[in-house]
Amino acid sequence: MRLVIARCSVDYAGKLTAHLPMALRLILIKADGSVSVHADDRAYKPLNWMNPPCSLREEVYEENGAVARWTVTHGKSGERLILTIEELLHDTSHELGIDPGLQKDGVEAHLQELLAEHITTLGDGYTLIRREFPTAIGPVDILCRDAASATVAIEIKRRGEIDGVEQLTRYLELLNRDPHLAPVRGVFAAQEIKPQARVLATDRGITCVTLDYDALRGIEHEGTLF
Repeated sequence: MRLVIARCSVDYAGKLTAHLPMALRLILIKADGSVSVHADDRAYKPLNWMNPPCSLREEVYEENGAVARWTVTHGKSGERLILTIEELLHDTSHELGIDPGLQKDGVEAHLQELLAEHITTLGDGYTLIRREFPTAIGPVDILCRDAASATVAIEIKRRGEIDGVEQLTRYLELLNRDPHLAPVRGVFAAQEIKPQARVLATDRGITCVTLDYDALRGIEHEGTLF
């Protein structure tokens, strides 16, 4: 992980164009090749970013007070992220090693176990490949195949929010590079899915499934008068 704090402007050139004016920002360059540009006013979402596969070219650039220009080019689409750096305040690299992945709480872990046991909850013909399918960025909760033998990656949460959709998106990007698995589609499964997370998942072609914990456990709810 390379951490850079710099006064920079950012221009995105692709299907659309976008411009961030000169300001102090945090630039993250990760081991997977991704580059993201962050401000100091939000928890996790970058101002702009480039997902792998991409390459970074650093150039000395002396024009209008700038000292460097970095060009991040996507390996497939050719889209570019151009950072014009006016001042470099901090530049360090750290080896983080392999991340063990998010540790589930008791309910999430049990939901994963129950859904794996009753994988046909998702539809007739579904078959389990394995739980905790390992990847370079952490384990996928469940990997399975649907009735058409297509690969399906499932991310399970107790409460489904945007960060869970982002997590599943990263897994799908990685899994779809494996010719033995691709194409891989995603299912975001939770007891409760927030509306914003559902909209983002739908936009990315990810199916949302609301899980009934008691039904998976085989507990039937008694009828009520009201």
